[in-house]
Amino acid sequence: MSDTDTRIEYNTLINRLKSLANADNVAGMARFGISSANTLGVSVKDIRPLAKAAGHNHALALLLWDSGIHEARIMASLIAESKKISQEEMESWVKDLDSWDICDLCCNNLWSKTPFAYEQALAWTYRREEYVKRAGFVLLTALAVHDKKAADEKFISFFPRLLAEASDERNYVKKAVNWALRQIGKRNLSLNQAAITLGQEILDLNTRSARFIATDALRELKSPQVQKRLAIKQEKQPHR
Repeated sequence: MSDTDTRIEYNTLINRLKSLANADNVAGMARFGISSANTLGVSVKDIRPLAKAAGHNHALALLLWDSGIHEARIMASLIAESKKISQEEMESWVKDLDSWDICDLCCNNLWSKTPFAYEQALAWTYRREEYVKRAGFVLLTALAVHDKKAADEKFISFFPRLLAEASDERNYVKKAVNWALRQIGKRNLSLNQAAITLGQEILDLNTRSARFIATDALRELKSPQVQKRLAIKQEKQPHR
């Protein structure tokens, strides 16, 4: 697709999104902590078909992101190409994050599929900005869910970061740390026991956010449902 065609497609998509704008939805989204800045109130359910029709187009995704429109950035996360996005582009996008939903969609739809996902996840957990730090832990969560072949050690290497940031009282950080701990602990029995041990260490920090993170995670990771599912999963693994 030529630059002119890309620009035409961009204008078409922006106009389509604007035609679907719903002020009532913007107010409803704000109640769930979604930024109302440059937000049209278009649901992800309505964005996905537009993104699917557009297909993967990295140049178009970059234009959509640069528009600053909330829904256009969601669409950008769906049509950007994981094999083409650079670490510099990821860094540029993560600095622009102003809402948890775009953060999570970028991590799950795009960044977790890049060859430098683990590297970026680790780096972002050290950053101070709330949404950048959240992106580090949500990206780790996405990898725990989707990278089925990853060795346990890849996730255990993040345990010091989970422990170090467990006392961050900011809502979107503590929820991301909790999410990552739970998803890592549901990969297999070995990681489950390691995550339970880490959860107890976090609980022992005895800060408000650490108690929230650990109590919730330990409840799920120790539950009979999770233990049974992981035991069945282990039984199905080929014996070596």
